Amino acid sequence: MIYGDRVRLRHVEREDLPQFVEWLNDPEVSQGLTLHTPLSMAEEENWFENVLKGPIDERPLVVEAMEDDEWRMIGNSGFHNLDWRNRNAELGIFIGDKAYWDQGYGTEVVRLLLRHGFSTLNLYRIFLRVFEDNSRAIRAYEKAGFIHEGRQRQAEYHDGQFYDVLFMSVLRPEWAE
Repeated sequence: MIYGDRVRLRHVEREDLPQFVEWLNDPEVSQGLTLHTPLSMAEEENWFENVLKGPIDERPLVVEAMEDDEWRMIGNSGFHNLDWRNRNAELGIFIGDKAYWDQGYGTEVVRLLLRHGFSTLNLYRIFLRVFEDNSRAIRAYEKAGFIHEGRQRQAEYHDGQFYDVLFMSVLRPEWAE
């Protein structure tokens, strides 16, 4: 497990899947993600089976927060598209439990992932993509040290209009400072 001040990250278990399906079918939660249709439990189980067959370093991590001396699942995070030759990876995160929004949990998780990516996985560059209208996520990424590096204009369509996709990254020397 990877521990922070208020959160920990652990591997996903089969028992976590119903909660993921509930969160990912919530339009407010999925708005910042690339999901456009409802998600079934069968699809989530298939996703889980495929995750187990993939590289261990690309397996998603459950985000848990301490509440009343007990760990409570609040989201999902991790790395994907790992490129070992170039030592970079894409970071992904969502806080599905809306009771934990706007309290700094996302920023803490991103900082934990950066530490894990640079110190444990020996990455040099960690990047992400975020929709321009996801101000909550952009703020968390900036607080964690991500730098804006580009945008794809009108690359994502949702809610009846096109949005830019922003690219952000952190390099190991920037993080070490």
